[in-house]
This record gives sequence, structure tokens and C-alpha cells, in this order.
Amino acid sequence: MDAERLIFAGTGNPEFARAVAESLGEGLGRMSLGRFPDGEVSLKVEVNVRGRDCFVIQPTCPPVNENLMEVMIIMDALKRASAYRVTAVVPYYAYARQDRKDQPRVPITAKLVADLLTRAGADRLLTMDLHAGQIQGFFDIPVDNLAAAPIFAKAAMALALPELVVASPDVGGVKAARSFARRLERMREERGAPGKVDFAVVDKRRTGAEEVAAVNIIGDVEGRSVVIIDDIVSTGGSLVEAAGLLLERGAVDVVAVVTHPILAGDAVDKIEASRLKALFVTDTVPLKEGAGGKIKVCSVAPLFGAAIDAIHRNRSVSRLFDGG
Repeated sequence: MDAERLIFAGTGNPEFARAVAESLGEGLGRMSLGRFPDGEVSLKVEVNVRGRDCFVIQPTCPPVNENLMEVMIIMDALKRASAYRVTAVVPYYAYARQDRKDQPRVPITAKLVADLLTRAGADRLLTMDLHAGQIQGFFDIPVDNLAAAPIFAKAAMALALPELVVASPDVGGVKAARSFARRLERMREERGAPGKVDFAVVDKRRTGAEEVAAVNIIGDVEGRSVVIIDDIVSTGGSLVEAAGLLLERGAVDVVAVVTHPILAGDAVDKIEASRLKALFVTDTVPLKEGAGGKIKVCSVAPLFGAAIDAIHRNRSVSRLFDGG
């Protein structure tokens, strides 16, 4: 594309945005971003964006509503300043857990946010591991949903775990667990350590608005090392429960790979005190202060940088889904 590329960032995860820009050998576009006395967002873009290809990096992590408003206001300013194209780079897409009407009188917030981002000026969305793949269909603009699986697979293989089983934390994650198991299987074969990588499912029951109990394991984990794969870790309760149950059913050790580390409340303490061997997360959202020990960060900034470059140059993004 002939249009010059500019990358902007909100306050949701500025370190990640800088890492993405640095992976491309660039800096971030200058903006004056602050707050009026009543808390409203105050913004002025300090560079000329007329005819430019603009990318706005902002995860909608806590404080969710603040960060969502910021990205929309930035995009509105860019569109009104005659930007050629605006791509919303939203590494973590919030409000995704309500993606259908599963009971009376509830909203479909995943669709609402899709409408808001589009209306605010997004010509394209770049994100990672949407809570449900069908959310892409809520948009009338192109959506690139990157996957952390290739990066997590390398981290899991580095642990040299024998007799692997990949576990889904619920029935809805079976497809992702099966796909991750196949990926690990291929990598083991490439390294001369063939062997089937099975998958299992943790059967959970909701016991309250914020409480979930793991009650059963579907699949054989006895004497095996287990890798739990999920997209979000929020309170950490479900993950800790699942790890404990897997070990009770004979698993040798349990590792988890989770894309978005929201880590609300005392989640960090729960994980550190749990029987999990390690939890691998990405840097799509800022890691909560005090997190460490068992929690390891795998950066996806270079992957987002490669995706931004591919979008800008009108090249295929699909090759990035296999880590290529």
C-alpha cells in the first residue's frame, strides 16, 4: 500500500503497543491523551493522518469501559482527520462472554461492542483468540483473529513433558483442545519424539454467579502430563479446580496455557498457591502487579507486528496462524 503507516496506542497496554511498534522498527504516533476534570477522555492527535493507514492498539481490559471509550474516541478523531483506513487492534476483546441469548432478557454484548467499534470508525479489526469464533460474524468489516496456540506450543514443548494430554476446561473448548493436541503431536514428530497426544475435558458445574466447580474428567489422564488450554483466566477459580481434579485423577503434573490473563481479585494468589506447575499467558493485557513465580509471559507483540505489516501491505495474514 502506498499510504504511510502510523501506529497509535491508548492507555490500556502502552508497553505492549510500544513492543509491537518496535518489532516493526517504528515508534508510536503522537497524541495528547488525558482526562477532563469530570473524567471524560480528552484527545488530540498531534500528527497529520490525512491519507494514512492508521492502526490503533488498545485491549479492552480492566478498566473495560474506560479502555473501550478510549479506542472509539481515538478512531473517531482519526476518521474525522481523513485517515485513509483505521484498523482497531484489540488484542483482548471484552464483553465477548455474552454472545447469544441463552436466557430471557439478556443482552448480546459481543454484538453491541462490534457495532460500537464499527460505528466509531473501524475499517478492520485485528484481535487474538476471541472467546467464541462466531463473534467474527457480528462484524460487517474484515476481522483477523490471531491465535496464540503456535507460541504456546513452543513453550509447552520446551518443558519436555512426557506422555502428553491436552485438556479443555469445558465442553465448549473441545475443538481448541483437539487442535492444540494435533499441533503438539506434529511438533513431537518433527523432533523425533513421536507419540499420540490425547485430549480430555473437564466437566464443570456452575455453583454461583462467580463460582464454578470441576466435578469430572472425560478422558484418561492417569500417569500423563496435562496441558490445560483456555482463552481467559479471570478469577482463577475454575483453573485451580481443574488442575486439582486432574491431579486427583492421576495426572503427573499440570501446566496451563491461557491467552488473556485478566487475573481479577485474588487470582494471582490462588494460582501461586495451587498445584499448577506453571501458567503461560500472553501480554495482550498488562500482567497484574505481583504476578510472577508460576505465571510466565509469552510475548505476542512480534506476531501482532507481523499481522499489522501484512494488513498494511495487503498480504495474507493466514500464514501467521501456523506461526509461519
